[in-house]
Amino acid sequence: MRALRLEMLADSPLAFLETVAEAAARPHAEFAARIAGSASGTERGQFIADHDGRFVGHAGGVVAPRDTGTTVIFAVYLTPTWRGSGVLGPLIDAVAAWSRSCGRPELLLEVVVGNDRAVRAYQRLGFVDTGVGVPHPTVPGMTELQMRRPA
Repeated sequence: MRALRLEMLADSPLAFLETVAEAAARPHAEFAARIAGSASGTERGQFIADHDGRFVGHAGGVVAPRDTGTTVIFAVYLTPTWRGSGVLGPLIDAVAAWSRSCGRPELLLEVVVGNDRAVRAYQRLGFVDTGVGVPHPTVPGMTELQMRRPA
């Protein structure tokens, strides 16, 4: 998982809330603890796509801070050679099934304005643009748009 996280950060630095250097500085034990904390429960979950033992995708979910009926999808990533391969749908479906099992019937995600490929991919999976734009959490002047769908 550590290797996939470092790949995610190097490939798509604007999509995540930490830098490669920050993640690389964390010890393996911290990565293991983070994964263990997401392996069960209803507050946070992480889902991995693997191909022949190699992790090729990730999607996480967390209960929305102000809306306990919504799961916020975070840290969606596919290794570049797996983009467009159909792996995204099952990852999002796994988050959706987990969300429903936790009593949260709604999914929410945010995508950087201008990442049209991601927007189209999410639209194909049933997400709709809410018309709400929010400031990017780490890049001043950049905006993310919110998209929702039923879990």
